Amino acid sequence: MNNLKLICNKDLLLQYINIVNKAVSNRTTLPILECILLTADEKGFLLTGNDLELGIKTASIEAEIFEQGEIAIEARIFNDIIRRLNGENVTITTDEKNAVNILCGSSEFTIMGQSGEDFPALPEVEQNQAYTLKQNNLRNMIRQTIFSIAQDNAKPVLTGELFEFNGDFFSIVSVDGYRISYRKNNLISSFQKTEVIVPGKTLSELNKILSQEDEELVSVYITDKHILFDLGTAIMVSRLIDGDFIRYEQSFSEDYKTEILVNKNELIQSLERASLVSRDNRKTPVRFQIKSKSLEITAKSDMGTAFEEISAEIDGQEITIAFNPRYFIEALRSIDEERVRIHFTASLSPCTILPVEGDSYKYLILPLRM
Repeated sequence: MNNLKLICNKDLLLQYINIVNKAVSNRTTLPILECILLTADEKGFLLTGNDLELGIKTASIEAEIFEQGEIAIEARIFNDIIRRLNGENVTITTDEKNAVNILCGSSEFTIMGQSGEDFPALPEVEQNQAYTLKQNNLRNMIRQTIFSIAQDNAKPVLTGELFEFNGDFFSIVSVDGYRISYRKNNLISSFQKTEVIVPGKTLSELNKILSQEDEELVSVYITDKHILFDLGTAIMVSRLIDGDFIRYEQSFSEDYKTEILVNKNELIQSLERASLVSRDNRKTPVRFQIKSKSLEITAKSDMGTAFEEISAEIDGQEITIAFNPRYFIEALRSIDEERVRIHFTASLSPCTILPVEGDSYKYLILPLRM
């Protein structure tokens, strides 16, 4: 391809660099994967990042293109230079030796790039059948579940989240062996039922670029090996995790012996205070004593003891049960409603956190032995 020459607004360019940076590799033996690909062609001016697991390509960026071409520039130095420039518009020019000249205001840099032909292309994903939903809904669903994906690779499928597309509904599920997080929302458009496992890293990076604006949509396209998210401003392509996700539905039981309705924030604050005496939440659980009219929370360790009592609407048997407080706090923090329902069955059976009305979420937490 020919040498590249274009002029672009500095702030706009920086905004798009920040998007594609999410797919630039930090630890790699292939230097090209530490680069951002700049392409100027008949489609416009585009940036691409690709670490071979995750790839991001921007939509066309407003720019005045004088000469079409492409160049791969090391992402960190490119980002640092553009961020610190003091002018309004940036002129980028390349030569046949892959030198990149960056001119803006009173500053001029020349850095070495790499041939754009060496940059790996993003996987092809057919975009003819879309699952569409609000970006803000997807953003919230990821935030409300990603904390309970598995952190080790003993079961690779649990290092991702299950995406289930089912008619008008879409759900996300994460499981780490001690708890299950489930969120459900409406789809604006869909076609056939399907389910895939999306890597946690992909979702963590996707969440940073999803819009919080209510009218912004995201379209999702799926093949056997890849998932593509079209955000309008950029597309993100990720590999999928192979394997069968655990049949999590069987873990949620309709049967329970005790139900409590409680203020979410009061419960979070009580758990946070009780866990102050515990250096290790796994070895020193907090104990719930559910009585006829109140919920007592206690913790005991070498450091001392803590006692909390909060009011709750209680229906059913009295029960004593212990939990890792962090698991409870993380689930409760992800809930936007003021009050929650919690179902208990026995002192060694999981509990389930549910909405007071509807079925938009459910969180299952395994107890600890006292």
